[in-house]
Amino acid sequence: MPDIPVAPSPLIDIREADLSDPVDGAALLALMEVYARDPMGGGQGLSDFTRANLVDALARRPSAHGILAFAGEKPAGLAICLEGFSTFACRPLLNIHDLVVAEAFRRQGVARRLLQRAEVIARRLGCCKLTLEVLEGNRAAQAVYGRAGFQPYQLDPAMGRAQFWEKRLPDGN
Repeated sequence: MPDIPVAPSPLIDIREADLSDPVDGAALLALMEVYARDPMGGGQGLSDFTRANLVDALARRPSAHGILAFAGEKPAGLAICLEGFSTFACRPLLNIHDLVVAEAFRRQGVARRLLQRAEVIARRLGCCKLTLEVLEGNRAAQAVYGRAGFQPYQLDPAMGRAQFWEKRLPDGN
C-alpha cells in the first residue's frame, strides 16, 4: 500500500540556521543528541568534546549549512549539509550529512521539507547534485528519500551500487 502524502504543517517553521544565534546553536545540539542516541545514529550520546565544540566548528566552515525545523519554540528537525565537489561534473555538490526529526514530529512532512530546503541551498550554490548516506536497515528514511527523488548511486549497473566506507583515525572520535 503506498504511503499517503502528509500535508506540511503550517506550524512547522523551516529556516537556515544562524549558528551565531544561541537559540539555533542549542537547537542544533539538542537535535544532534537525539540523533546520536537513536539506533540509526549509533545509540550513544555526543561526546563532551563534540557538545562543547560542534556549533563553533560548523560556524567556522563556510561550506557547512544547517537547516532547522521548529514547532513554535521546540526544535523539530535538523539537516546539516556540507559542500563537496564533483570532479566528473566539475561543479560543487551538497551532501546532506545529518538529517534528524525529533520523534514527536515524525510522519508530519518535516524531513521532506528539510530536504526541499537543502535543494534550495544546493541550487543557490550552483550544485550539480545532492548526496546523502542511509543505513541499509533504515527503510523509513529510504522511503522518504525515494519520494524526494533520491536513489542509490551507481555508475554502471554491472558494477553495482556505491558503498560508503570509512577508516577511523586516532583521536578522530
